[in-house]
Amino acid sequence: MKKLPQVPAYLFLKNSLQILKNPLPFHHRNFKKHGDTFQLNLGFGNHVVFSRDQDLAILALQKQQKDFIKSPIQTKDLVKYVGKGLLTVEGEEWKTQRKLLQPTFYKKNIFQLLDLMQAAIKKEVQRIQPKQSIDVFPIFNDLAFKVVAKSLFSDAISDEQIQRLQFITEEAQKMLVKELRQPYKKWWFMWSGELKKTLLLTKEALQIIEGIIAQRRNQDEQSEDLLDMLLHTTYEDGSTMTHEKLLDEILILFIAGHETTSNALSFCVQLIARNPEVQQKISAEVDKNINESLLDKLKNSRYITAVIEESMRLYPPVYFIDRVNTKPLHFKDFEIPKNTSLLFSLYEMHRKEDFWEDPLSFNPERFLNGKNHSAYYFPFGAGPRKCIGNNFAMYEITLVLHELFSHFEAEYTDKPIEILPLISLKPKNAHLSFKART
Repeated sequence: MKKLPQVPAYLFLKNSLQILKNPLPFHHRNFKKHGDTFQLNLGFGNHVVFSRDQDLAILALQKQQKDFIKSPIQTKDLVKYVGKGLLTVEGEEWKTQRKLLQPTFYKKNIFQLLDLMQAAIKKEVQRIQPKQSIDVFPIFNDLAFKVVAKSLFSDAISDEQIQRLQFITEEAQKMLVKELRQPYKKWWFMWSGELKKTLLLTKEALQIIEGIIAQRRNQDEQSEDLLDMLLHTTYEDGSTMTHEKLLDEILILFIAGHETTSNALSFCVQLIARNPEVQQKISAEVDKNINESLLDKLKNSRYITAVIEESMRLYPPVYFIDRVNTKPLHFKDFEIPKNTSLLFSLYEMHRKEDFWEDPLSFNPERFLNGKNHSAYYFPFGAGPRKCIGNNFAMYEITLVLHELFSHFEAEYTDKPIEILPLISLKPKNAHLSFKART
């Protein structure tokens, strides 16, 4: 057995400022130099294994997923901000919650939310002013957050509460990124009060959600939204979620439900604006389905679906997936000791020449040719812990593109697409202009 290629700790420290801003170029250089899997030493005996090997990813996420758990990044660090919900728990607790929540996100239940989603989408798209160059990310970020809020609570949540919850979730993410990328400043974050301030904000978010839940419990009529579904879903013994568990699951839905969607939308529309022939095909599909019901629009959006998939290949909102192996791992010529932190780079995997012809080009047709990409395409993860909200996100983005391109044509500036890798892959300076369609 060979030892994994090593990246010494001094290189990590030397590049720490660059890694804080954007770690992807640093990791890409190491992948180019060392191959698909390497070990990054962080100092003081700590290390992380990075991989863009699809076989190892499938092993950890699917084939032998029982021998892998999520890393402390999610099961400890993230818990401080979102609580113990489906995203952060492990073992039997995760199995119980997944079994409980999975039916809520069946397609037939999401179809019930389409009108709520569409109302929020129409309102936000109307904010776009033609002929003005704008950063589309704030608009799509507000849109995605309001779609989640309205899908969860319908009219029980005010615009002021939505804005406050959005601010709190973004502040919590910034703090978590600092903790993860600057572990050597851990004591400073605690001593300065910066961490405490962020945790108090998280407590405030829970209080806002708690108030909405209390109001809903006291009303007689039933609302057809996610909150009602969550309040009435039951475990095998007939019991419902505890108050604390319900709060945690809703907070996670807010964070995970808007974050990845707003990022995916921003990258997708930028790519569409830069590819006029793609935009023409989208407009044609939108026009063809203009008088269809929302459900039929989704069913008849084959090309738009391919565009979204190709966009998430190039810019996967979840660009890393972490796991820890609970047993010693023998993989190819390498031996990976038990309890090693593994980070799978979906960003690198989605751009490998081994699997993708002309991998840096934007070509939605590759998802229309009947080829099965599941072995090396993981925008929502894979295996039993695949994102529970994948259908919700795809339907939302599809409806947004229908609404947007029924009214506008998108035009881009000469600037390249920029990225801001935080907990998820965010866009940066996503400036576009729009003109009204004739």
